[in-house]
Amino acid sequence: MRFLFLMTLCLFAVSHAEARPVSYPGGWTSMITNNGDRNALHVHYSPTAKMSVGLRSEYWRDDDTVINAVQVNNLLKRWNEEESQANIYLKSGIGAASRDDDVDPAVFTGIAMDWENRRFFTSYENRYTKAGDLKDFYMQSARVGIAPYIGDYGDLHTWAMLEVDHSPQGEDHFTVTPMVRFFKDVHLVEAGVSNRGDVLFNWVIRY
Repeated sequence: MRFLFLMTLCLFAVSHAEARPVSYPGGWTSMITNNGDRNALHVHYSPTAKMSVGLRSEYWRDDDTVINAVQVNNLLKRWNEEESQANIYLKSGIGAASRDDDVDPAVFTGIAMDWENRRFFTSYENRYTKAGDLKDFYMQSARVGIAPYIGDYGDLHTWAMLEVDHSPQGEDHFTVTPMVRFFKDVHLVEAGVSNRGDVLFNWVIRY
């Protein structure tokens, strides 16, 4: 409970935010993500349009492990078309993992890709994490989404999405989560329930 409270305070402490792993030069991003496996907070600053650096904190509920790390995101490639955009990112971090009185160094890295236009959305992301004897795992996820209507600037934008998570080392190798995404003004909210009955809730505030 204390962890979620601290994450909420950190979210409101950031004065500028973007949803993407790399923002505009001088921009800030803050994201709270919650699913059946973990709660996470990621706050970062983009000194350029191709890189961001910040702090990431994760709490893994299955084994009561916390990972705190400095994370660097790099925009490897962007395609700006007339009615669509695609991106490839490298996301890496280094820090420490802790459980009870045990503390081990932690590192992770992975690729994130997305493509979208005003009607359709697709994305894929993977990550390998090594934290001494506390954590050693690979995971990947993919999303597809569709907007039931095309809104104008300032309207409430709605997406229906389906996310599939794959964790080879987990008890449940595959998790499927239908969700909805709402975006209006500076707020982006995602909510859904997985096939395991776990709640997904993500919240981004952009300024």
